[in-house]
Parts: sequence; C-alpha cells; structure tokens
Amino acid sequence: MADYNLRTGMNIGMKATLLAMAFAAAAARPAHSQTLPSEPIVVAGGHLTLGGDVALSFAPKDPGFFNFTDYEHSTLRLLRIDMTAAVKAGDHLSILGDVRSENIDRPRPYALYVRIRPWTDRAFDIQVGRVPPTFGAFARRTYASDNLLIGYPLAYQYLTSLRPDAVPADANELLNMRGRGWLVSRYSFGSQTPYHGVPLVSAFTWDTGMQVHGGNRFIDATAAVTAGTVANPLFTDDNSGKQVAGRITFRPAAGLIVGASGARGPFVAGTASRGAVGDGHENAFTQTAWGADVEYSRDYYLLRVETIVSDWRLPAVRAPFIDLPLRATSTSIEGRYKIQPGLYAAARVDHLGFSEIAGTTRHDTWDAPVTRLEVGGGYSLQRNLVLKLSYQHNARDGGRIHILNLAEAQLLFWF
Repeated sequence: MADYNLRTGMNIGMKATLLAMAFAAAAARPAHSQTLPSEPIVVAGGHLTLGGDVALSFAPKDPGFFNFTDYEHSTLRLLRIDMTAAVKAGDHLSILGDVRSENIDRPRPYALYVRIRPWTDRAFDIQVGRVPPTFGAFARRTYASDNLLIGYPLAYQYLTSLRPDAVPADANELLNMRGRGWLVSRYSFGSQTPYHGVPLVSAFTWDTGMQVHGGNRFIDATAAVTAGTVANPLFTDDNSGKQVAGRITFRPAAGLIVGASGARGPFVAGTASRGAVGDGHENAFTQTAWGADVEYSRDYYLLRVETIVSDWRLPAVRAPFIDLPLRATSTSIEGRYKIQPGLYAAARVDHLGFSEIAGTTRHDTWDAPVTRLEVGGGYSLQRNLVLKLSYQHNARDGGRIHILNLAEAQLLFWF
C-alpha cells in the first residue's frame, strides 16, 4: 500500500490554492452580503430536496498515521464532497441518499435507505438499507458541519491492529503489530494481503440492514439489525451472523442529554474463521461494544463526554494464547465556548487504551495506547461558510512515531 501522505498529497497544491482563493474572496466580501446559497434546494413541489457539504482540510504530513481512516485517507489532508437527496413519495414513505467523494476519488454511496413512517402524528419510523448509525453519540456528528474541530475522536477514527479478514495465530503475532493499525501485515489465517485495521467504531461507513426509531421530547430510542459490526460496517455480510445494536437517550432537563448504546455481532469474516478453527464457529468471534455519553449546554457553553468499551473475541489457535476478550476503552471530553456571534473556541482531549496480553518474551497491551489533544475554533464567514483552525497533539506508546504535533485548517461550506 502506498504512503497515504503521498497519495493524499497529490492535490495539496490544488487545496492550498482553493484555500487562498476562498480566504481572499471572504476578505473582499461585504459584511452584509451572502455570496453562497444557504438553504437546501427544494424542487418538484417539495418532493425532492437536495443538499451538499464540502470540507477542505489541510495540514502537514502525518508520518505516524495518527489520522488515517478506513478509507486510507488522512482526515486532516482531505477534500470531502457530499451530495444528499431526499425524495418524499408521500406522507409515509421517503427515500434518502448520500454520495461522497474524497480527494476527487470516484464517488461512492455513503447512505441509501428507505424511511417508512406508519403514523404521521407519531415520532416513529422504520429505515431499511444503508442506514444511519445506531451506536454512539459522535456517530451522529460525523459531518464536518457538526464537528467542533477538524480531527475526530480516537474511538471513531484511530485504526487498531485488528482485522476482520485476517486473524493472528497467537499472542506473539498480535504484539508484533502493536501500533501498526495503519498497515497490518500478514497474520497466519485469512487474507495474506497487508491492509489496515479497524477503529472501535467507524465514523466513515454506514452499515446495511433495518433500523427502528421512536421517541418524544423526553426520551428517544433506536434499535437496528445490520450486516456488519460497529468497527466494520458492511454492504454485504461476510459471515453467517448479524449485529444487533441499540441506543437510548434521555433529556431530563433543559440543555442536558444522557445517552447509552450497545452493540454485538460476529466480527471475524467466515474465510478467516474457517482457516483458523474450521467450520461452525463463525458466530463465536464477536465484537461487543458499550457506550455512555453526556452532553450539557448552557448560555455560551457546550460540554460533551463519551466513553466506549469494545471487546473482541478471536480464535484461540496455539500458544501463547491470546487473553480474551481483547478490550479497548476510549474516553473523550470536548467543549465549546461562543466568544461572539460567529466565533467560537473548542477543545477535545481523548485517550484510547488496551488490555494486556502475554507473549513468549513480553507482557504488554495488545495495541499501543494513544492520547490526543486538539484545540482550535471556528469563524463563520457567513452562516454556512466556516473557517476552522486547530492544533493537534498526539502521543502513542509504540509504533513508528511516538509524538506528533500538527497545525490544521479547514474551510467548510454546506447547504
């Protein structure tokens, strides 16, 4: 696999030029004018609604691959274009879709699902297809316009050394890949092609299946059955099982939201499972995830806290055996303060830790713990045109790079 800093850097000159042009245009724009559309496009008598989201992010190279994603791009060196459409076929049926392109790559379907509302006077719907995430709080804020900063929380982006399509034979193999989630070379069973690992929860791919949602002003609940897992969402199933996920949120007081999530499903692909232990064990090698989150806002302040715990079970093939389950725990705290209309400051600190396993010659965490601090802010050039600037500090106990500091910029437009 080519260096993602080089691949994402092919358009760096173009990105810098676009940024400079946008900044110059914004500086020359009269304060009272709006030079870009600010609302979704509604046609066909309200039956078709079109929207868009363009985020242009720029930062120095990331040789430690701290910001690598499961689509092999850096979140900080990225031109992302989303085009959304909602077709209203009646009071009870809608079709929604999102097509995304990153760094001028071929567009791919990010979301495509049917929404059924049996009752028009109740907040209850059924969604079928490539559906929105059920698990987690930040999973609902993955669009750049909803993200306070430019980087992502570690749980939703940082790649561990686990792969669904390949499994290690023993603890030594897994420890050898510690801190190498961006490119996991060969494990004994499954795919022999070097490839990246998975995060705890993927922020960049939606799963396929059926989702049910309902609620009122005080409580909101969602449940789903899907083909993949929260770490590895799929369009088509790669084993014989399905994931079951659920989330519930409460609004006990003004400005306060408390949420809890859970998910469990087979993680290891059928080919890797059969190669390791034979037929009949596919459903035994699972990912189980739990999450809790709190959000509180008042006046000019916003504070969010989210914790996610994920357990994976892999085949036990030979000694030294992997101590199961393999656990990863992430905690993220972020906040925002509105300095004045159109200007805010924000910060996020999060940590990702791992359980310990014992190899032949060493006892260590199965992957390298990571801590990230990001501080920055945003300024609205107009209501839906925002400039973000931030600074990110990464620290990792392993891998090729242990410490990395990056300055970042992002220009964001949506309608």
